[in-house]
Amino acid sequence: RITSENLPISPLRELGRGTFGYAYADFMASHGYSADERPPVRHIEDFELAYVMQRYREVHDFWHVLTGNPTTVQGEISQKAFEFLQTGLPMAFLSSAVGPLRLTNEERMKMLTVCLPWAYACHQNCTFLMGIRYENYLEEDLDTFRAQLGVITMDEYTPDTS
Repeated sequence: RITSENLPISPLRELGRGTFGYAYADFMASHGYSADERPPVRHIEDFELAYVMQRYREVHDFWHVLTGNPTTVQGEISQKAFEFLQTGLPMAFLSSAVGPLRLTNEERMKMLTVCLPWAYACHQNCTFLMGIRYENYLEEDLDTFRAQLGVITMDEYTPDTS
């Protein structure tokens, strides 16, 4: 499990500014998040499946750092669309399908023309992210790590207008 005990934020803040670990610590601190806030998975009897679901919950914030998606409603919906494409989990699909109902018409248009195409392009370009042990890459340069994984950030994405 990723907890504040086995992955404390303060040592990560001592890493260089451009590192994955520093960016993760900054993300968590700037939003007031703690890894301890992720509740343990319940209602899944199979130990291995429960572990996969727990890990999915725990890497969500790492994926925010990698993709650069904000924690706004629109950013979370974009993130969930990407997560669905990565994992095939129905709950991620449901979040990305129903979430846009909370958006304005203008925000929904951006979802359709930018955010969802980004999620697809990023998924197509990057490796399967559930298999990454992020704890081993905290000292890596963030941009280099993104490039190694093939992650396209929302800021880097240019929609195909052809």
